[in-house]
Amino acid sequence: MIHFYKYQGAGNDFILIDNRVQKTNLSTEQIAHLCHRRLGIGADGLMLLEATEGYHFRMVYYNADGNESTMCGNGGRCITAFARHLQLVNEQAFFIAIDGEHESQFTTDNNIALQMNDVKNITHFDTHSLLNTGSPHYVVWANHVADIDVYTQGKAIRNKLEFAPKGINVNFAERTNDGLFVRTYERGVEDETLSCGTGVTACAIASTLDEIGDFSINIQTPGGLLRVSFTKDSPNTAINVVLTGPAKFVFEGDISL
Repeated sequence: MIHFYKYQGAGNDFILIDNRVQKTNLSTEQIAHLCHRRLGIGADGLMLLEATEGYHFRMVYYNADGNESTMCGNGGRCITAFARHLQLVNEQAFFIAIDGEHESQFTTDNNIALQMNDVKNITHFDTHSLLNTGSPHYVVWANHVADIDVYTQGKAIRNKLEFAPKGINVNFAERTNDGLFVRTYERGVEDETLSCGTGVTACAIASTLDEIGDFSINIQTPGGLLRVSFTKDSPNTAINVVLTGPAKFVFEGDISL
């Protein structure tokens, strides 16, 4: 019997488990079952909150296919909210994930601002950009993104041989009067998600092209509004990257495996 919590950040939803006593040891198949929309709890991913020396907690993240994955920005905010529920943190958290250390804090409007890693090696092409924001992303610039078949087009790009064997996350972005509108196909989920934290971070940074300076960009996704702030200290690098947005408790329960 496992006690779980469900959180969502701009529609990107996660199963969270308090694993500080290391009692939960799930197989790939079990995680995929728990994340299944019809046969399990249903989620884009599953996270274990674990104890580790020198930090408030360790974030261990699995995609919906059951495999441990790279950094998840919306997940980082949700696990921060979960840690406050467990009374591990107050207004700030210092934790470690697969891509290294992160700091997060609650804002005055009860959103969560998550410090992301510096981004290097931003590459621009005529129709798209490539960069890694804790997870690898392919940013497609397009018009009428609301009308795009994200599943079909995203899956085709995700499975290109040049990105084998692990594949890549694919974002479709367009500029708006207020910032950006972004839809994302996520590897590991193998479908469109309502938002992707590392994805909108990639789109925001890529949208500045070769500009240098301080930026704060609003990104609308199907699941809600996010904001990314950062500094471009050179055309191909970004530092002081912060992803801000909501992280909401949905429900909790027990499930037997």
